[in-house]
Amino acid sequence: MNPTHPPVLPVAAGQLPPVPLTLEGYATLHQMMRLRWTAWRALPDDARSEIASEATKLLAAMETNTDGQSALFSLLGHKGDLMLVHFRNSFDQLNQAELDVARLRLNDFLEPATSYLSVIELGLYESTLKTYKALAERGVEPHSDEWKSAIADTIARQKEAMKPRLFPTMPPNRYVCFYPMDRRRGEDKNWYTLPMEERQRQMSEHGLVGRRYAGEVKQIITGSIGFDDWEWGVDLFADDPLVFKKLIYEMRFDQVSAVYALFGSFYIGLRCPASRLYDLLEGNLPS
Repeated sequence: MNPTHPPVLPVAAGQLPPVPLTLEGYATLHQMMRLRWTAWRALPDDARSEIASEATKLLAAMETNTDGQSALFSLLGHKGDLMLVHFRNSFDQLNQAELDVARLRLNDFLEPATSYLSVIELGLYESTLKTYKALAERGVEPHSDEWKSAIADTIARQKEAMKPRLFPTMPPNRYVCFYPMDRRRGEDKNWYTLPMEERQRQMSEHGLVGRRYAGEVKQIITGSIGFDDWEWGVDLFADDPLVFKKLIYEMRFDQVSAVYALFGSFYIGLRCPASRLYDLLEGNLPS
């Protein structure tokens, strides 16, 4: 052994970064709105038809947009009347979609109820652990140039493999369920202080429940840390709304949800194709 060149020791597990790698896809915006029904109904029939036709043209183009689609939903309950869900390649494009909607004459009869900004996200707990440990065993210092290069390669490979999940087409299902959520902080239990191995174990257990509902429900998870008031958004798409209750109820019994999950308001909507917008505005739910 050369005393001037001591062996490189592996990085201790406790010194590894605690943050899992993530992949990001479409930028996502949910717009929840209320329709001023009294003012809308006071318009002459031909004015309502013209305004709806203008909005239909824009929404139809958004439904088939090649850089991420949009979809319109009729909301149930008091939280709003309409919800627009936009997928786009960038926040700039999301902002343009928002501005395009704002310029419609129909917007004179809409009031914002709330909105949610996020980006489609896939967490890579398993890949993160494998990558971090492999680099540590080679003695690569966290956050060094060599470390960053290896992480970039891992993300690039995973992003290419996961492209359909990161940049999905808008699911065509009849119903949508959207809700934001957090991992609790500040109580006796704190998700962010758990070792990554334990977080990975709990998330794997959590994911097993969702996979049992494959074919019945399409789930899209979006990350919103730094973008909105909650940490994640969840969109569930299905043709039978009861699957939302069954799936979410079953997941509540997982440790990650039972101990660490905090849920925001739930929004349930029925899909309204752009071509049926006028029917919806006239109080006739499109089938």
